[in-house]
Amino acid sequence: MTASTNIAARRLGLPTSALRLHAGNRLSFAIVLLLGLVTVVALLARVIAPYDPIQSVGGLNLPPGSPDHLLGTDAIGRDLLSRTLWGIQVSWFASLLIVATGLVIGGVIGTLAGVFGGWLDNLLMRFTDLFLALPGTLVAIAIVAALGYSLQNTLIGIAVVWWPFYARIIRGEVRSIAARPHVEAARLAGISRPRIVLRHILPGVVPTAIVTASLDIGNVVLLLAGLSFLGLGQSAPAPELGADTARSLQQLLSQWWVPLTPGIAVLLLSLIANLGGDAIRTLMNSKR
Repeated sequence: MTASTNIAARRLGLPTSALRLHAGNRLSFAIVLLLGLVTVVALLARVIAPYDPIQSVGGLNLPPGSPDHLLGTDAIGRDLLSRTLWGIQVSWFASLLIVATGLVIGGVIGTLAGVFGGWLDNLLMRFTDLFLALPGTLVAIAIVAALGYSLQNTLIGIAVVWWPFYARIIRGEVRSIAARPHVEAARLAGISRPRIVLRHILPGVVPTAIVTASLDIGNVVLLLAGLSFLGLGQSAPAPELGADTARSLQQLLSQWWVPLTPGIAVLLLSLIANLGGDAIRTLMNSKR
């Protein structure tokens, strides 16, 4: 494979490293398109789904492969394809919402700490360290138990423990950019601090924030599915990937497709999200 790459590079008159970079960018771009496709499928899930995911529409525990029920049906006769599509919509957009919320909260705290420094930096970072020292999953479970079992409260519980990571990363990036020569020159020229932050610091922080957030989506999908598996998500009969797997787990040895279908959907969502995060990082690094 290396020899063929070298030959192709010589024929095109390009360095071998440049050709490898071009091939890597094409693969990364394809993965990002796949990430976009997943988002479109999640967005249109209620249109694409052939049946109502809550209503019984066929025979009980029908195996996959039927023209009417491609992924089969469950023990109540509900179409698994429809329930999986609706579950993907819930898991995907809930994960995006958690990451976006954590990024906004952590971004504000990290930016304030990095820009002002001093006592405010110490105060905000000790507050952040307090949350980082807590077992995040247990805190999220405790919050849900206190507020009540529902998807909304589960999202609140995860969001509460998710922002400190972004605060730490963004604070370090802000301090790194603030020490660069062009920022020092702007400060010496008498430009106001808000303008320096908006024009010179935040544009440099945004790529790091985007890459960090994109790499986290897969982790949130898994955590959300895990809490849903424990019964901390939507109540039955609402479709949700983790909860559907838990409710049909006793059928694993007899009707394996019923619990495995939502479980495989969680696996694919997490895998695509992780690959997408790596691809976004590769594309953004290639533009620097």
